[in-house]
Amino acid sequence: MRSDYALYAVSVIFFIITALVLAINTLADFERNLSAISTVILGLLFVALGYSQRPRLKTSLMIRPTPQPPATTAPQVTLSPVPTVQETVTPQPTEAVAPIKTKLELTQVKGIKEKRAEQLRALGIKSVEDLANASAAELAAKLKIASYFTEKWIENAKELAGKS
Repeated sequence: MRSDYALYAVSVIFFIITALVLAINTLADFERNLSAISTVILGLLFVALGYSQRPRLKTSLMIRPTPQPPATTAPQVTLSPVPTVQETVTPQPTEAVAPIKTKLELTQVKGIKEKRAEQLRALGIKSVEDLANASAAELAAKLKIASYFTEKWIENAKELAGKS
């Protein structure tokens, strides 16, 4: 229980005592009037103490950076006229071209956001392929999280990398 509540409760008790003394008291008895005044003063004292012990709201000034417009602007594109002469193009036999592998970002793995991706990069895991080749137990120990999460990430990374 907060200390200010306890002090408020004591002050209420003093005010109740004051009310009882005044209800029983006749105005002729000076000592009873003095006790009523002293209990009112004690009640007010405990109200002030309770008020001084109340918890303060912590207001912090949070300065947020103002968003800056992007530094680069879209490049100007000029269109050249299309030539009107059409040439007949004979198809050349093509060799089988291997698909170009693009480097997948870690944030494409389900469950990994930018902050976690930064932590993984700090551990040397730069791409989805690196994550697919990582050990779930070692990764969980380094990140101090349950291996359940790292196992799911690695499964998803293998699917994305085509190693399932």
